[in-house]
Amino acid sequence: MVEAGDFRKGLTIEYDGQIFQVIEFLHVKPGKGAAFVRTKLKNIKTGAVIEKTFRPDERMPLAHIERREMQYLYNDGELYYFMDTQTYEQIALSQEMVGDALKFVKENMTVTVLSHNGSVFGVEPPRFVELEVIETEPGFKGDTQTGATKPAKVETGAVIQVPLFINVGDKIKIDTSTEEYLSRV
Repeated sequence: MVEAGDFRKGLTIEYDGQIFQVIEFLHVKPGKGAAFVRTKLKNIKTGAVIEKTFRPDERMPLAHIERREMQYLYNDGELYYFMDTQTYEQIALSQEMVGDALKFVKENMTVTVLSHNGSVFGVEPPRFVELEVIETEPGFKGDTQTGATKPAKVETGAVIQVPLFINVGDKIKIDTSTEEYLSRV
């Protein structure tokens, strides 16, 4: 059990018979009246986001989320296939379950598959990935300090903003949580 006053970003709780992840929280202590915790909760199965206010002493059960490292194998057009690297067990997930989590993931990369009570509900990509730029405008020498960016398409098909000196064929490091360019590799 966890009290609403102890909420942290990323915490997973059971509320109204559903599993929610805390996206945002704010402890509010008004001048008059009792303190409260204002939250944004994301339903991990449906993806719906709700706003809810709790008293700081309200208690909710923690939801145990199982995280398994799995290798992304391939996509056959409808399903995405993953393999457990220890047991070699394979699972197939639909586009709705995967969402845009594989935006920066190539085949054979390791991802984290999330499940609750044996039911898979999502996929987390690795935090950092190294991908090759396959399409962008030509770079210019001397444009390294202006801070200007341009769109670049990486080998997975995703488009991100990169500095002007990046060219086609360059390998770049990307932070998948912010979808930002970090450096050249």
